[in-house]
Amino acid sequence: APMHLHPRSTLPQNDTSARAAFFLQTTQCSGKIAHMLAYSEVTPKKVILIDGVPHEVLSSWVFRKQMRKPVNQTKLRNLKTGSTIEYTFHQPDKIEEADLGKRTIKFIYSRNLSARDAQAGGEYWFMNPENPKDRFPLSEALVGDSGKYLTQDMLVDVVTFEDAVIIIHMPIKVDLKVTEAPPNTRGNTAQGGNKVVTLETGATIQVPMFINTGDVIRINTETDTYVERV
Repeated sequence: APMHLHPRSTLPQNDTSARAAFFLQTTQCSGKIAHMLAYSEVTPKKVILIDGVPHEVLSSWVFRKQMRKPVNQTKLRNLKTGSTIEYTFHQPDKIEEADLGKRTIKFIYSRNLSARDAQAGGEYWFMNPENPKDRFPLSEALVGDSGKYLTQDMLVDVVTFEDAVIIIHMPIKVDLKVTEAPPNTRGNTAQGGNKVVTLETGATIQVPMFINTGDVIRINTETDTYVERV
């Protein structure tokens, strides 16, 4: 079985020779040619393997502790459970980068979504654009908050690991119709001249006062903010 980088409790943290031997064994025993990273190459947005599980690097900081050799202090997110851990990499370490794939999928519909708890078991159903019979669900927890901007037949890019979807990249900007908007009120400066409207997907967002029901607006899905009226 392939060997991968193990959590803090398994990997020797202080014994330099033991760490070097561990990573050498990891590289030699892997069932495929792995792309190994040096300790300082573990940087944000890269995906590495810890005990065979893909982890996304959220942050990294290479620094030197007094007279000691430099280390890389990182924060990682488990892409299967969503949990985060902190891990410190040392100079002898060689870390396996995950072998990822990319594909485009089409959104069909959602069901049993929870308004408050993404762990409640709701599903988003997608299909292979080139094969309508190839349909599959993704959990509400995996899709995350950006699912509120999904509309039928929308194409999204995803990252896969061993053929399973682990990351969803929503379009940065989407155009959605306003289905419900409160009337404009003059002299309303308490909220900076903004109001909250409801979109065709059921999501709500703050927009300028001049936006009305029926308008199509452009939204930045990364910042959850109004961009412009289309």
